[in-house]
Amino acid sequence: MLAHMPNTEPGFPDYDSPQALQSLLAAEGLAMSKRFGQNFLVDRRARERVLEELKAESGMRVWEIGPGIGAMTALALDSGLAVTAFEIDHGFSRLLCRLFDGNPSFRLVEGDFVDTWKAELEASGAPDRIFGNLPYSAANAIVADLIEGELLPPRMVFTVQKEAGLRMIAVPGSKDYSSFSVLCGSACASKLAFDLSPRSFWPVPRVVSSVVRMQPRRVPVAAGDRAGFSAFVRAGFSSRRKTLRNNVRAADSGIAPSLRRGDALAGALEALGIRADVRAEALAPEELAAVYEALKRA
Repeated sequence: MLAHMPNTEPGFPDYDSPQALQSLLAAEGLAMSKRFGQNFLVDRRARERVLEELKAESGMRVWEIGPGIGAMTALALDSGLAVTAFEIDHGFSRLLCRLFDGNPSFRLVEGDFVDTWKAELEASGAPDRIFGNLPYSAANAIVADLIEGELLPPRMVFTVQKEAGLRMIAVPGSKDYSSFSVLCGSACASKLAFDLSPRSFWPVPRVVSSVVRMQPRRVPVAAGDRAGFSAFVRAGFSSRRKTLRNNVRAADSGIAPSLRRGDALAGALEALGIRADVRAEALAPEELAAVYEALKRA
């Protein structure tokens, strides 16, 4: 079994050295892609802390989203975990295959995670944990797809741009509270575990990153109709200056016409004791779900 080989092993990169990684990419004919938001976590202690947040025991099956050239992958394998890595970059996938070839605990799925994870789930079953250093431009879509797809293992740990992390943990009435906050809060209890400075990465990004830990709620909100509820919430947040009622009434797609009826909306809010002029950002996921369910019954 191929474990995390020491940095001195021939052909294996020094994941803590930007110079070594730059030389490796040059030797392999590879380049960093702005399109995929690629930044390598070159701080070993930070990588260890991410793995600690995962609380994964030896033998567990974990999914890694965006392994890059395998810094976290190597650490996870060395900890006795079975890693299924989802990598969108063909060149990085080729390098990962070379580095971890022959390791029975390593499996590579090449392609966009959002397009490939359902097939992998059907083929191999649900993982015990999910983690990843998510591309800044795709983080929201990846997390939303997992939640709406009802794939919620006991713990997920994601490295994201701090702005995204704050939205994931935001509470009603705060400036960061959004439809994405509601989606995350309806399914999970999320916590910002720690921040990572730009210099923890290579190339050095212009933003601070955060490591966010997500665990499924004991009583999830709208679990039986996650996609429909999410569409309703997105409509409710479409304009922060407008009331929930006006936003939903103005929605032109995504939700059923019956949910947009003014009289039904007014009646649902009144029955729940909610002010007619309430804005979506003032309501908790549970309250928004109550409005949604009342509208479906109207």
